[in-house]
Amino acid sequence: MKPVFLVDDSPTILASMESMLSRSGQPVEKAATAEEALVKLKSMPALRAMITDYHMPGMNGAALVREMRKIPAYRFLPILVLTTESEQAKRDEARAAGATGWLVKPVDSDKLMQVLRQVAPA
Repeated sequence: MKPVFLVDDSPTILASMESMLSRSGQPVEKAATAEEALVKLKSMPALRAMITDYHMPGMNGAALVREMRKIPAYRFLPILVLTTESEQAKRDEARAAGATGWLVKPVDSDKLMQVLRQVAPA
């Protein structure tokens, strides 16, 4: 099974999301910043999907999505933005950058897996 790539500057969120996905048998790759994610993508195996935080130091999640969409291998990768933010303008920015969907923190395990199955069937 292809891994889901998690990008979040919060070690707690990374651990929580990894735990939820791992319990469902989903392999996970992680990065703590958008910049780290872009470096890791160069040597990453094929991905099932990416879930990125919106608010991170340096490059935010929408900018990461925009940069990923420039890479041919990730042009159609399902990308979900995970955040506490519910402001429509931020959602619009993420969608315009190429995000597939939006999850509001905290997300429960069942909801996460449901959305993942919808956007990236295994």
